[in-house]
Amino acid sequence: MVKFEAVPGGVTAAVGFTASGVAAGVKYKGKKDIAVIYSECDAAAAGVFTTNVVKAAPVILNMERLTSGRARAVVVNSGNANACNGDRGMADARAMAEEAARLLGIPGEAVLVASTGVIGQPMPMDRIIPGIGSAVANLSRAGGTDAAEAIMTTDTELKQHAVSFCLDGKRVTVGGMAKGSGMIHPNMATMLCFVTTDAAISPACLKECLAGAVDRSFNMVTVDGDTSTNDMVVALANGMAGNREIGDMGEDGCRVFREALTEVCVALAKAVARDGEGATKLIEVRVVNAPEERDARLAARGVAASSLFKAAVFGEDANWGRIICAAGYSGARFNPRAVDIYLGDVQVARDGEGLAFDEEKAASVLAQKEVRVLIDFKEGDHEATAWGCDLTYEYVKINGSYRT
Repeated sequence: MVKFEAVPGGVTAAVGFTASGVAAGVKYKGKKDIAVIYSECDAAAAGVFTTNVVKAAPVILNMERLTSGRARAVVVNSGNANACNGDRGMADARAMAEEAARLLGIPGEAVLVASTGVIGQPMPMDRIIPGIGSAVANLSRAGGTDAAEAIMTTDTELKQHAVSFCLDGKRVTVGGMAKGSGMIHPNMATMLCFVTTDAAISPACLKECLAGAVDRSFNMVTVDGDTSTNDMVVALANGMAGNREIGDMGEDGCRVFREALTEVCVALAKAVARDGEGATKLIEVRVVNAPEERDARLAARGVAASSLFKAAVFGEDANWGRIICAAGYSGARFNPRAVDIYLGDVQVARDGEGLAFDEEKAASVLAQKEVRVLIDFKEGDHEATAWGCDLTYEYVKINGSYRT
């Protein structure tokens, strides 16, 4: 078994990557809001994007550009989503890429773009263009944390993670950063994630590995049931680790890389759920012994997304009925009279019926910063895990005045 070692650096942990984050005054004066990630050489590239029919200009642009499977840089702004801005929005997204490309001395199509913030407001390009110049001028191996800070909106914590491991006798690193706190729901939930790696891997394999990692991480996260217009996960692989190129999904090297990529994505996805707007607790819902993986995934996501259950966790009320109810309407197939439910190590239901459990002990489980729910369908050997957070008064306060 390959051991993955956590290392610092986020998107600059891998060899050959630099990054930066600067303040350009996109929305708030003095807040970092422009980030650039840059690879020293051409890189394989892949992306996964929002399933929302309404897509922001950067999403549309990136979907076009990633058909080549190559890219070299990403420029990101927070404070404005550049969504629902029509032809002007597309022109602004292209202008961001062109400016970054000009300053970096690379082709315009080698630059990807991402934006996050308020929908339907024109981009303040008079501030963004100079900000891109400042960001490019400040690129460094130490700039990963600044970049992670620059993409934050209502986030209260930086989200970055990286691991290294041995592959073909070479040290390979996978690192990433993410932002997301509200407007988060499975199916690429406003969430942005950027992953970099020095692994040598073909664009086709990178694309498939990324899709699988996202499916098990970001597509299993929910904060508030809203799927954004701007969601994306983008990965760049520049091959500078010097391993033999991974070109076949069936080879051992691909399996190891996929596991490392998934580990990074899961860590970032959990960080997004933990930092949900107004949240005080991370909720982890694990469904085991389901007839099919689809059933486990649907049930886990259904429970994690339940507003009633999220509110119960906030209130530290062991209302297990809300768990089985949410599983029941999730679309998962299971026998309600076979289900066992646990809150932490406290069993609260057996065979679909309530037990006489210790209410104080169950309340103490719900008082923890991480609340774990186990649902046993006892009908198969498939499982899945989803992550969410509690629903608090603060969530309404934040979103009641988001534009201001």
